[in-house]
Amino acid sequence: MSAVDLFDRLRRAPDVEAPDLVAVDATDRLLLDEAADLLVTCRPGEVAVVDDNYGALTLGAAALHRNADVRVHQDLLVGELALARNAERTGLAGCYRQLPLGPELGDGARVVLVQAPKGLEALREIAEVVAASAAPDVTLLVGGRVKHMTHAMNDVLGASFTDVSATLARQKSRVLVARGPRPGSSSFPRRQEHADLGLTVCAHGAAFAGTKIDIGTRALLGSVDRMAPSAGTALDLGCGTGVLAAVLARSRPGLAVLAVDQSAAAVASATATAAVNGLGDRIRVTRDDAAASIPDGSVDLVVCNPPFHLGAAVVPTAADRLFAAAGRVLRPGGELWTVYNSALRHKPTLTRLVGPTHVVDRTPKFTVTVSTRR
Repeated sequence: MSAVDLFDRLRRAPDVEAPDLVAVDATDRLLLDEAADLLVTCRPGEVAVVDDNYGALTLGAAALHRNADVRVHQDLLVGELALARNAERTGLAGCYRQLPLGPELGDGARVVLVQAPKGLEALREIAEVVAASAAPDVTLLVGGRVKHMTHAMNDVLGASFTDVSATLARQKSRVLVARGPRPGSSSFPRRQEHADLGLTVCAHGAAFAGTKIDIGTRALLGSVDRMAPSAGTALDLGCGTGVLAAVLARSRPGLAVLAVDQSAAAVASATATAAVNGLGDRIRVTRDDAAASIPDGSVDLVVCNPPFHLGAAVVPTAADRLFAAAGRVLRPGGELWTVYNSALRHKPTLTRLVGPTHVVDRTPKFTVTVSTRR
């Protein structure tokens, strides 16, 4: 199978499909080209892939360079699901296995391909894992769009590898190449105490906002006392590090709290946050895409601080799947409390997908609303 044949058959589904959103980008192609001479020398199990968006890296290594037993970690569940669908579509099912971001992923790997994460801490955790467990001659290749790559990324990689260099740019993408691993212990999850909330937040590298509490979540926390006072079950939809779930569980001892997120780093972080605050038996954390594991009409209260980005792109409809999910899982009369960038004007969408929606608080930056399920 040629690269053209393979890439033309890949799709983003079940992620959002749109004319300006692609399943294979220039960075995927550059990573595979830069790694080509190394990939052909690898035996089964010696190639690892991290944060493959929709499967181009994993399936490219398998189809174009005959790599077998490719080990894969994707932080986002939607990426895992897209890879599985694309593997079936291209007849490559069984060429890879999914693993957590840990020692087994890097164990003995000689080539590791990475789509550069958005944050430096996510890159740091990846570098630490690879340096600690991969083969001594491992080559780590991290690709990204030039406009999103900084010299600080070289410094992060340099903390775990002796030799870091950059390739020439092509189609506005570039690859950082790291060799000479410096094995060490992991510095994750990180933790930070927030005395104003009486809460300790734990975070793995790819968790949104890290150990900080973002201002959108803080805006929503200001309304916790007004949220569905008679609720017996609450869902933190897109829970991140689990701050909203933890505050709800601590403030309402009789409330059953669920927390879901499609990010593996978020789920691990929220689990750690619940445990360190003595709430491990009060909060059930699950990796989930848009509340797919939650039965219809089973929840009294949903809290949500939704995304408005897909990768690096601002997409006004990025939150719609979560709003629709909230409408599905809420019981009639149940409430969705959400916060969003005021410029996005989500109120009509919330009214359509959930029910009557009222603005609770608005600033030039954020709007907090409550929607009541019809």
